[in-house]
Amino acid sequence: MAIDIIYGERVTDGVDADAKGGALWLKAADLERVSGWAHKPQGFCKGDVCVPAPAARKDEFVRGESYNLAALAELLGQPMVADAENRAYCFGEAAAERRRILTSLDAPDFTLPDLDGRMHSLSQYRGKKVFLVSWASW
Repeated sequence: MAIDIIYGERVTDGVDADAKGGALWLKAADLERVSGWAHKPQGFCKGDVCVPAPAARKDEFVRGESYNLAALAELLGQPMVADAENRAYCFGEAAAERRRILTSLDAPDFTLPDLDGRMHSLSQYRGKKVFLVSWASW
């Protein structure tokens, strides 16, 4: 069944997935394409980070060549919202990661135009002092 998945900032339309009983089973290629996570012998890995699935709960995470993204999200502490009628799933940022970002001194990167229409990203000014002025027209 084709399902639309929003995972963080990634939006993937028409993913072939099996959604039953709160589980969302994806093939390995779709799991990595949708979420960035891949299943390896040491667990679910994304870059240098690997999270082992509890051995006693293996059936919740792995079924043949399919992987349960909903169970992985729960293990990672990510909130999930499912709209079965419209075949859409949305996975948010894990609470621990949100807390880390909110308590860090790192500003999120963004890009905005100046008064002449030239685009500027905050990351272009890393290491420099920046004075940012904003206002609302309402």
